[in-house]
Amino acid sequence: MGGSSGIRAPAAIDQVAPSAAGDSAVIARSLAPPFPRGEEGASARPRPQPRVVFPPQPDRVAIVTGGTDGIGYSTAKHLARLGMHVILAGNNDRRSQEAVRRIQEETLNDKVEFLYCDLASMSSIWQFVGHFKAKNIPLHVLVNNAGVMMVPQRTTRDGFEEHFGLNYLGHFLLTNLLLDTLKESGSPGRCARVITVSSATHYVGELNMEDLQSSHSYSPHGAYAQSKLALVLFTYHLQRLLASSGSHVTANVVDPGVVNTDLYRHVFWGTGLVKKLLGWLLFKTPNEGARTSVYAAVAPELEGVGGCYLYNEKATKSLQTTYDEKLQRQLWARSCEMTGVLDVTQEGLLM
Repeated sequence: MGGSSGIRAPAAIDQVAPSAAGDSAVIARSLAPPFPRGEEGASARPRPQPRVVFPPQPDRVAIVTGGTDGIGYSTAKHLARLGMHVILAGNNDRRSQEAVRRIQEETLNDKVEFLYCDLASMSSIWQFVGHFKAKNIPLHVLVNNAGVMMVPQRTTRDGFEEHFGLNYLGHFLLTNLLLDTLKESGSPGRCARVITVSSATHYVGELNMEDLQSSHSYSPHGAYAQSKLALVLFTYHLQRLLASSGSHVTANVVDPGVVNTDLYRHVFWGTGLVKKLLGWLLFKTPNEGARTSVYAAVAPELEGVGGCYLYNEKATKSLQTTYDEKLQRQLWARSCEMTGVLDVTQEGLLM
């Protein structure tokens, strides 16, 4: 991640080396040099990658937000196919129940279910966590996937700008409320994993700590990019806290690439026309877009590895600003204030 760890993210991964005593050390492991990442939508879709066969995941439990369609649906389906117990967190009962039915039929895995969760409502997130914990089951994988993209200016039920409130704050609160279960579920050599879906749009994002709600000058693209930038900063700081407390939990952020999903319905009409005419050439399919999320969730080579920005199943460098540990701490502290989460940054401990 950078800063006090002495590890530079472009050519290395932060790896937590668990021990019997529960101590963890951050070590570096060399990877292939990072490839250039352009602004989202600027280049044609990559060539198909060889199919990777992941090991079965029986007795593992995953939560996927936004699992009713697009990348989230494909992610949930692939995890279910590996034998995981998958819980879809969504805010549309009909579509979610239909997604559960389809995944069960396609994977022959009946351990797929739906729990209602509206990420634009903090009370709904608290209720979701309560319902999940009432099941008394572990949690090994949390995929923070749901989001909105370039919507008109509007607010969540709690009064936050929708991109920042749903894409970022909703997942910030959800992750923090589930951390105790994730920590209890992880073990040496078998860490629990938090996977957060960002976007190449974060490369052009700016974090305005004086106006996180974009109230003074609203731009759909700017608000979306800021929310995706915040998710990267959040992931890096979360990984630092997890590593410092010796937790058997890792946090990574993924970039799915340019994927043909319904997220583009609010984009400029000309972009929508190009999507319809050339989507097959320029855009990944949802299955292709989900590959890096699935990779981050189950790949053996990522065991104990956190603090990475993953694109096309490889670690690469995110925007330089994201390695600013002071900015990470500032955003974390402000997010705690907004969501009512205890800020443990000062103590260097994790709730």
